[in-house]
Amino acid sequence: MAPRKVLIIDDDPVTRRLLHGALTAENFVTCMAADALSALTQARAAHPDLILLDLGLPAGGGYQFLERLKQFPHLAVIPVIVISGLDRSANEPRALAAGAVAYIAKPVLHEQVVERVRDVLAA
Repeated sequence: MAPRKVLIIDDDPVTRRLLHGALTAENFVTCMAADALSALTQARAAHPDLILLDLGLPAGGGYQFLERLKQFPHLAVIPVIVISGLDRSANEPRALAAGAVAYIAKPVLHEQVVERVRDVLAA
């Protein structure tokens, strides 16, 4: 079975690097984007199996990215897990309503992210 591809979208380079390390250690392939605009380009080019999305992004923000993603039928089916440091009580319901399949609050445990990625891809 080919390795599954995960697009990591986060404006913090340390977070991107840590998530990349945790996922590649578990045999996932990763690609990365630092803002909402380049994230859409990456999603269209790489067609990942899953997207990890920070909400507080430059060039549009996470919610705008979710809206744009849904405009492309072949991308709209990609599961999105939101990873955010924003207020969970206000943003988790909004993220799920916008199409995310799960919400993980920052700071994250990398094992928790890998486990959630595995769960979502197995479903």
